[in-house]
Amino acid sequence: MEHRREQALRGGKVVQRPVLYLGEINDSQRDAWCRVIEAFDEDSRHHRQLALFPAERAVPDHAKTYGVQVRLDEMQLHRPRQWGACFLACHLYGQLELDLFFAARLPNSREGTRWQHILQTLVCYRLIDPGSEWRLHRQWFEQSAMGDLIGADYSLVEKECALPLPR
Repeated sequence: MEHRREQALRGGKVVQRPVLYLGEINDSQRDAWCRVIEAFDEDSRHHRQLALFPAERAVPDHAKTYGVQVRLDEMQLHRPRQWGACFLACHLYGQLELDLFFAARLPNSREGTRWQHILQTLVCYRLIDPGSEWRLHRQWFEQSAMGDLIGADYSLVEKECALPLPR
């Protein structure tokens, strides 16, 4: 059960909400809980659906053709980053055609500075998680997926080449 204190709507009362049912489920319910993911097979160059199961359990008969066993005890998370908000901000930037608008107005410098990418990063940063310029350089860019989404590395936000943020 999840306990949550509701604000003024319920007079500050604690309400409960079930987040996980730990009871028995039948075979048809278990089949419904079997989720599939879409994976890209690099060898065949096609997408295929897979269902993930713990390695200590056998793959159920109904999933033999698309079931994959995963060693959950050996799973590790490396460099978790904010991705969804960055993707949506970049998508919005493209939908508003800001990239096209600034293409002629912000050419790359002779030294190779990609001003369009710097501007897009600044705009997305202000939209997603407004903060100081120092925080953008020291923390946010590295913890976000902006570099991956626009094809840039940390050199994009080095203190020497970045634009000052508007106040």
